[in-house]
Amino acid sequence: MTKAATNDRSTVVALLARARAFEVVASEHGGELASFIEALTAVLRRGGKFLLAGNGGSAAECQHFAAELVVRYRSNRRALPAIALTTDTSTLTACGNDFSFADVFSRQIEALGAKGDGVILLSTSGQSPNLLRAAESAGRLGLEVFGLLGKGGGPLAQLCSHLFVVPGDDAAVTQEVQLAVIHLACDAIEAWAMECHG
Repeated sequence: MTKAATNDRSTVVALLARARAFEVVASEHGGELASFIEALTAVLRRGGKFLLAGNGGSAAECQHFAAELVVRYRSNRRALPAIALTTDTSTLTACGNDFSFADVFSRQIEALGAKGDGVILLSTSGQSPNLLRAAESAGRLGLEVFGLLGKGGGPLAQLCSHLFVVPGDDAAVTQEVQLAVIHLACDAIEAWAMECHG
């Protein structure tokens, strides 16, 4: 077998593994995903905003989600309130330096969170200390905590009001499914926004 043929086969195998992950979510977890998305939509319906946090690739997905809500997803409609807590370098570095990196999200939640808001935490493992502290702070403030997690959810799962755990242990595939969940949530949220406000 040539090197090109081997690479082609590896690519196909990888794509099929990803397709299988999506198939499992659709066939075995569709109901819980729909409930998770409905709970997200309810935050905006009652006038709340989203505060989003994650690390690394999950931070990028938080920023992506917030941008889709604030700007637009598919349709032109009113702006929707969402803040990615991963973007303010002055706040992140000040908190990391003066307190600890474990506090970079919880401190912002304490400053920005208000009754009715939802905190969305993205993680492929559910193990990150800064996300655990974020969930704890949100809980103390009475905010709903949404966990979009992988690898069984880890200890973070126990701190979430609403939870969707992507099945499987491959972090890259988890992130790809999480992005699809984000887009499905945007579809539902935008449909509500267009129906109510145009």
